[in-house]
Amino acid sequence: MVRSLRISHQESRHVTTTTAHRATAVAARAMELSKVYGHGETQVVALDRVTVDFPQGEFTAIMGPSGSGKSTLMHCVAGLERVIDMVGLSGRLHHRPAQLSGGQQQRVAVARALASQPEIIFGDEPTGNLDSRSGAEVLGFLRNSVQALGQTVVMVTHDPVAASYADRVVFLADGRIVDEMLAPTADGVLDRMKAFDAKGRTS
Repeated sequence: MVRSLRISHQESRHVTTTTAHRATAVAARAMELSKVYGHGETQVVALDRVTVDFPQGEFTAIMGPSGSGKSTLMHCVAGLERVIDMVGLSGRLHHRPAQLSGGQQQRVAVARALASQPEIIFGDEPTGNLDSRSGAEVLGFLRNSVQALGQTVVMVTHDPVAASYADRVVFLADGRIVDEMLAPTADGVLDRMKAFDAKGRTS
């Protein structure tokens, strides 16, 4: 099954989702994706003709400086700029929200999302409001859902440690994909981000 979405009006994109041929399948694809906000002197190019694949059964992290377009990319690829918060917890799905901490509420949300067996899960800073222990539990859950269940995960994060749970990190700067790292480590991602920051200060 293949689903394609094309949208115009300050935004040009072609996003494809497929479930065929698992070994080489692409869960989502952006082709020549552009997103522009504003007009004239206030115009901001959030995405500049980005082309990227998100393979099925892979955990991909999207990173970049603030304003690089990473959240915009994820929102567009997700379709209709919607985001599902992803974190895992299986013991408290029937508790009332007031009985749960903020972190537990996030983890219940992802457990419910995974129960519906979505083709792809998108998370925008899914551990941003969690303490380090809860964040590690969430990331471990997402990592396991990829390895054990063949789930596809795309996550935006500023955190090199969070990114190290992914199979691949895609780096954005000024609305463009500028680098990619396979089998990332926290130190490797941090070094790459420092290099981008240094380049930005001297450009």
